[in-house]
This record gives sequence, structure tokens and C-alpha cells, in this order.
Amino acid sequence: MEPRKIRVGIDTGGTFTDIVAVDDETGAIVTTKTPSTPADPAEGFLAGIEKVLAKLGESGDSIGAVSHGTTVATNKLLEGKVENLGFITTEGYEHVLEIARQSVPDGYGNSYFWVKPERIVPADRVRTVGGRLSFDGSEIRPLDEESVRSAAQFFKDRGIRTIGVCLMHSYADPTHEERVRDILFEVFPDATVSISSQVLREYREYERSITTLVDAAVKPNIRNYVNNIANRLREFSTTDGEPRDIPFYVMKSNGGVLSAKEVVHQPITTVLSGPAAGALGAALIADAAGVEQVLTCDGGGTSTDVTVVVRGEPALTTEGRVGNYPSKIPMIDVVTVGAGGGSIAWMTPERTLRVGPQSAGADPGPLCYGKGGSEPTITDAHVLLGRIPPHLLGGEIPLDTELARKGLEELATQLSLGFEECAVGVLEVSAWNQANALRQITVKRGLDVRDFTLVTFGGSGSLLACRLVDILGLKDVLVPLNPGNVSAFGLLTVDVRNDYVQTHVSRHDRLKAEDLQSQFDALAGEAEIALAEEGFDETQRKYSRTADLRYLGQAFEVRVPVAEGTVTAQIMDDAAEAFHQAHRELYGYDFRGDPSQHVEWVNLRVSGIGPIKRPTLKEIPAGTGADTARTGSRQSYFDSWVETATYDRTLLGAGDVIEGPAVIEEFSSTVPIHPGFSARIDTFGNIRISKSSDSNGVK
Repeated sequence: MEPRKIRVGIDTGGTFTDIVAVDDETGAIVTTKTPSTPADPAEGFLAGIEKVLAKLGESGDSIGAVSHGTTVATNKLLEGKVENLGFITTEGYEHVLEIARQSVPDGYGNSYFWVKPERIVPADRVRTVGGRLSFDGSEIRPLDEESVRSAAQFFKDRGIRTIGVCLMHSYADPTHEERVRDILFEVFPDATVSISSQVLREYREYERSITTLVDAAVKPNIRNYVNNIANRLREFSTTDGEPRDIPFYVMKSNGGVLSAKEVVHQPITTVLSGPAAGALGAALIADAAGVEQVLTCDGGGTSTDVTVVVRGEPALTTEGRVGNYPSKIPMIDVVTVGAGGGSIAWMTPERTLRVGPQSAGADPGPLCYGKGGSEPTITDAHVLLGRIPPHLLGGEIPLDTELARKGLEELATQLSLGFEECAVGVLEVSAWNQANALRQITVKRGLDVRDFTLVTFGGSGSLLACRLVDILGLKDVLVPLNPGNVSAFGLLTVDVRNDYVQTHVSRHDRLKAEDLQSQFDALAGEAEIALAEEGFDETQRKYSRTADLRYLGQAFEVRVPVAEGTVTAQIMDDAAEAFHQAHRELYGYDFRGDPSQHVEWVNLRVSGIGPIKRPTLKEIPAGTGADTARTGSRQSYFDSWVETATYDRTLLGAGDVIEGPAVIEEFSSTVPIHPGFSARIDTFGNIRISKSSDSNGVK
């Protein structure tokens, strides 16, 4: 029997499902898209696999693995659909969720204007149990098992099937929590339970409680979704006439993937699954093109996700949020804004124009889809201004411009604006929404946005690229080949990755190398077991060590790498020096050399990595001049209506140059080139957009 040679990456978005397949024997990469099916995402998932296999001329038997990015957990949290959830904590701490933190989110000025969101678990669904651990894990009082049984019966009697458990200082010793979990299953076998010592073995009780409860809340949805996909995948392939299990991986927020059978036990790790894949795919493409400092802009039908990539590595954070819920798990630092192609333009009570965050999504979609949409969207504005063709996906989805015109004219009348003025206004508001998100991940983190190249992808990610250059003063823009499928491509570039953390608070001058080594060894042991279960032998396994450090008295930490090898005083000092440097880069100062200021170690982290073969990007043939790719022209509106040349991207070659105004079209995306800008095709087929006056020297 021939080996399974096809690997498939599938990213399910709010509007479209993107599919990329790579043939590991020939290196051939094939991409396609299909409409998402929100009622049953598995339908769009399976339709996409059938479509891409047909393009390759292969059957399901040739599939070697499938990697998937999903928004199931993210959407549940963003929509606030967290209900029927119970919480068990230590006696005396029943109000930990209500007390929360004293900080008020940015943008409210002071707490008078801010209304605290509802707690994730109402007070009447919180139960406390007796027993107490000290901060070092030693037992102050034994666990009161009767109070645990009483809590379990309380939830069972009320049909509260999803329960989070977070006991004080369980990060230091999980014994009490593990016993609580066992008793819950004894009394209430149908319950779904998450315990904090498995979800987040790290101090700070509020964040650990919320993270554990979010994990519990999304666990039933992720379990049902992933198991449904895995079962349906069996239909695609057989071995000796019997359905076989296709290796199925799910993207995690930390930039790794995990097998479906394991990810159902760690559902919170998938909360930024799709955006993480896009950032990694864009990072690999930019690195091949020789670009080190990158901002990624992933524009879909519902939202736009932005990240920062330096030297090929997307920035990671453990201070992320999903909706109203802080999440302390390691995740790629993504900022999401409601500025996708389906974002709805509307008038406020003050008679001003707003765009998003409400979206028409895939169903009914924008007005021009002709599927019952009733409000104008960003896509409607683009098609009416001639920035995109009157169809999507190479003609598969025709667009009804008359329906779009009627809706946009009604909005223009309400706002007392001209038609073109209103349409341009919709795009301008959207561009500033995206620009503000990009500022949030650069300027607010001490980075100069002008030092970065913007990599735009997703179906709508490149439509406002030129405007973002003007607003932010960016160096230039890189638009990859098949930009609508970069997130799906990213899924094929991702290693299996598991992160493990242990709180270990100690001043640097009192920390013993042997203690640090012992803690790192324990975490590496957990990572080793997980990689072995994923099928990686000893020669393939890789480990990465980091630590969270701060100055004594600070409330927040900075993560720094810890060198490989046996821990020595020199390795510890090097980590402290890296902390001083990172602190200066982030905050503009450090206390290096000040004997009155002590460095404190807080959390130790080990990542276990199982490498997966990455697709190889190929150079494209040299072009023969952009005119050979010209397909015609149409009237497009920039500052005025102008005759605008249109080009077929698939016919462009390396070195071809296009001067704006122009529109470059392909199956999954459209790239408008504004007047005063030029686009050059590089050796890997990327479009490099820059101001015409400084567009020379692009690779």
C-alpha cells in the first residue's frame, strides 16, 4: 500500500473555510476555499477536504494528517454563552470571582464610568470545601471530604453538569484538587470537571480560577465538535476496506498543535486557534522573503486579527483575554477588531457613522450576496467603489451590486452624505479600526510601528493595505501568494507543542541551582510523557526553558529564556541579565547594578516540542512584464472615479511592477493598489507594496 502523502490544513472562519493541501512527495501545494456552515461547521470542513482532494486528483486514502484551526471556543466566549457552570473553591474564598482585580480596563478614564461585567459563575452556584494548603504546598488542614460530597450532590440535584475547581495554593500541590475531582465523579459521573492544577499550575487565585472555569465552560463544546470531526474524517479513508483513523491535530493558542484526542482534555488552549495559525504562516513567509520585523493583518469576513512578529517568532503573552475573561495560558499576542468584510455599517443615535463590531457573517452575509442581508457592509462598499470585482472565489459567488447600492444609498441619505462619500467613509472607519489595533500591539508595547512591514492576508486583509501605510507610516506591505489561505497554510508549518508551568518564587541571590534544576526536570518529565504519547521518539523531542522574572515588589513579570544544559550560577545570571535588558526595552529603564533592587524569579516554564515537516516555499519564474497579466479595466473610486487596470495575479512573475491605480485579482483575495503606490512581485511571488517614491530595492 502506498504511504499517506497528503497533509491538509483547514481553517474554519466565520464566513469561509480555507483549505491547503501539501503533497510531501512532490512538494506541490494546492489551496481552495468553501463557504463556512455555521449551523454545522463539520459540513464546510468535509466539503473543503473533498474539494482540495479533487484538485489534487487524490482520494481520502492518501491523507496522512489533517491540522485544524477552530473558533468554537473563541465564539462561545465572545458571545458570552457561558451558562450552567458551577465553581468549587476553598472555604472563606467564595467571593474570589466578585473581588477580582482593582484595575479598570483602558479607555474608561476612571471606575465611575465602568460597569463590572457579570461574574462567570453566579454567587448561588459557588460552593466551598474545607481544607487548606500553605503557599509551599504543605497541608495546614486536611481536605474535608464530606463538604466535597455535599457540593457534588448540590450540583447534581440542580443539573449543573460543568464544574471548575480551584483551591488555594493547589499550584504547589495538586493532591487536594485531584481528590475533589475523584469525589465529584463518584457522586456525579455525568459531570464535566476542570481542576486548576491541570489547567494552570501558577499562582494568582483570581486568574487561575477564571482560566479554570473558562476551560470547563468550553470543554463540552470542544469535545463534541472535535469528536464529530474525527468520526466524520473516518469516512474519507479506509484500510483493508475498513474506515481508518486519520491523524487529526488541532491548533493551540501557543503556536503549536495537539492531537484531537488530547486537546479535548485541554480545551482552553484552543481559544485563539485560528489567529495563531495565521501569524505563524505569515511569519514563515516573511522570513523566507528576508523580512524580520513584521506586523500581520488577518482580515476575514467577521473580524481582523493583528499580531507582531520579530525574527520569525510571533510575540507570546500570558496576559491575554477572550471577551470579558482573562486567560493566563500562553498564547500568541493577538488583538482582534470587528473589521471584517461582513462588518455592518450603521448610524449611531448621534447620527455618526460606525462600522462593526456586528457582522453579517456567512449567512445572510453582505447585501451583495443576495441571501437576505438587510444592512450595508464593508464588502458592499468595496464592490460599489470598484475595489473588488462583482464576484468572489473566481466567479463561484456572484455579487448583486444593485442590492448593495440600494442599502448604501439608504445609509448615505440617513447621514446626509453623498453616495461615494458614504462608501469611502465606511472604508475609512474600518481602516482606522485596523490601524488602532496595530498601534495597540506596537506603540503600546514600546515598538515603533514605522520599523515594520505589514503582511496582509485573509480574504479582506489586503483591501485597505495602502491606506494603512498612509495612516501608520509603515515601511511597506507584503501580500503572500494565496493570501486567503495563509491561516490554513500556517497549520501545516506548526510543531506539536505543550507548555508546562510551575510557580517557584525566590529572590535571585537566594535561588539554588539544584532547586531550579529539580523543578525544570519535573516539568520536562511531563513534557516528555506528552511527546511520547504523541508518537515522537527521543531523538525527535525538543525542549525550551523560560522563566518569568521581576524586580522585588513588582506586580507583573517579564519572560526570558533560560539556556539549555545543567543549571549553573552562570545560566541563572545570564537569565537575570536577559531580564534587565528586556525590562529596559519594554519600560525604558532597568536596575542593573543597583544592590538595593533585587531580581525575583516567579514562574518556571518548559515547552515540549515535537517537530513536524514544514512545506518548502518555492521561487517563481521571472516575469515578462505586468502587461501580460492585464485582464482589462473598470471604473474604480479612490479620490475620484478613475479608469483602473485589472490584473490576474497568477500570470505575474518575479520582477513585474504595477503602478497604481490598479487592482490585482486572484481566487481568494483582491489587492487594490492606490494612486501613488506601486506593487512589485518578489522571487517568492509575494506582492510588495510601497509608496511609488520609495519602492525601489524590494527583494
